[in-house]
Amino acid sequence: MVAFSGAHVVVTGGTGALGSAVVARLRQAGAVCHVTNFVAAELSHFAHQDDAGVHVTSGLDLSDEAAVARFYAGLPPLWASIHIAGGFAMSPVAETSAADFEAQLRMNTLSCFLCSREAVKAIRAAGKSGGRIVNVAARPGIEPRTGAGMVAYAASKGAVATMTQAMAEELAGEQIWVNAVAPSILDTPANRAAMPDAPHDRWVAPAALAELIVFLASPDNRVTRGAVVPVYAGV
Repeated sequence: MVAFSGAHVVVTGGTGALGSAVVARLRQAGAVCHVTNFVAAELSHFAHQDDAGVHVTSGLDLSDEAAVARFYAGLPPLWASIHIAGGFAMSPVAETSAADFEAQLRMNTLSCFLCSREAVKAIRAAGKSGGRIVNVAARPGIEPRTGAGMVAYAASKGAVATMTQAMAEELAGEQIWVNAVAPSILDTPANRAAMPDAPHDRWVAPAALAELIVFLASPDNRVTRGAVVPVYAGV
């Protein structure tokens, strides 16, 4: 079992289905979580609302450079930052506007870049040896042909995968390991409602993906960097 021993960890999008599973696993491992929330409705069923070891910041636009910088600058000494927040949209390429394309880049790519950049600064400021960053790409981002019908989303997640590998190489000498996971379809209530006849038992369980994310973010991950790990389950 991985251990964080009071280490401070950011989880963006930490009140969603996957984020909640990651926060739960981090708390079991002894981490103090700093969670961002943008969808207020998620707070009504967030299990860690009253947990003294979980600090929620609501309404933070992660594509706002100044806001992200202020958030990270106000944190205690940081060990890791996990970037789950993002958005999904699909439409045929001929029906995808420039605004649609830009929206996916802002939600998925720009937010990941800004949080990663500020996390690097915060980890360095902590004055300790190394730290961890974990991003969330997606299967269409690393297997582009599976992104048919969702070109903007695939492009935005492909950029996340590329940034992850580039940053991992740049930061290797500081022992700041940067990795990403690339899931297929997550088994969430929203996805089940959207695809009621799909083989749900073959989808990726958030709790299982959380185990991998938390390991990559942990001090126990002593060697893995620059990985974009496919997480496809049976799909």
